[in-house]
Amino acid sequence: MRLKVFVSPDMGENCYFVIDENTNEAIVIDCGAMAEKLCKFIDGENIKLKAICLTHAHFDHAGAVSEVKKHTGAPVIICEGEEVVANSPEYNLSAVFGAPFTVPYDRVMRDGEKFSFGSLEFKVISTPGHTAGGGCFYFEREGVLFSGDTLFFMSVGRTDFPSGSASALTESIKKKLFVLPDDTAVYTGHGQQTAIGFEKENNGFIF
Repeated sequence: MRLKVFVSPDMGENCYFVIDENTNEAIVIDCGAMAEKLCKFIDGENIKLKAICLTHAHFDHAGAVSEVKKHTGAPVIICEGEEVVANSPEYNLSAVFGAPFTVPYDRVMRDGEKFSFGSLEFKVISTPGHTAGGGCFYFEREGVLFSGDTLFFMSVGRTDFPSGSASALTESIKKKLFVLPDDTAVYTGHGQQTAIGFEKENNGFIF
C-alpha cells in the first residue's frame, strides 16, 4: 500500500490516494478540493483510479468529485444513509459555504461491505453521527483506518450540522472503532494521523 495525501489550503481537508504498488490501481478518499491538482497527479503517476470513496458528502470532502469523476470515469461510492446529504445542498453545506451543488454517486455501500482493487481490500464501517450516513474505510490486513470526520486526533467530528447526532457519534466510535486493534493507524479527515489505542486512552470527547 502506498499513500499520497493532499491537504486543502482552504478547509484543511485531507484527501488520500490509496495505491496498490504492484498494479497502480487506486482509490481516492474524500476529494474535496484541488480537482486540477488531483487530476494532474492521476495522469502523472499513471494511476488506474477504481473508485472515488467518500467518508461523507460535506462540501469540503466532496467538492472535487464531479471533476475527478469526469476526468477518470471512476464510480463514486458513498455509505448507506448518506444519500440525504449528497442530494441536498443544505445538508452537504455547499449552500452555506459556497455555490450550491449536489454530490453524484454511483454506489451505496452497506456496513460491513467490502471493496477490492489490486491486492488491497477495505471494509465499510458505518459510523453515523457527524452525518446521517458517515462511514470509515478499514484496511484490516494493513491495519489502517480512514476515519473521515468521525474521529480526529484527540477530538471528534462536529454534530451540529444537519443530520448530525452527538449520541450517535459517540456510539459509533465506542462500538465500531474502539473495538479495532489498538495499533490501527487512523488517517483522519482533518489534521494529523493518530491510532485507535492512543484515542482510547487520550480522547476526552469519548466517555
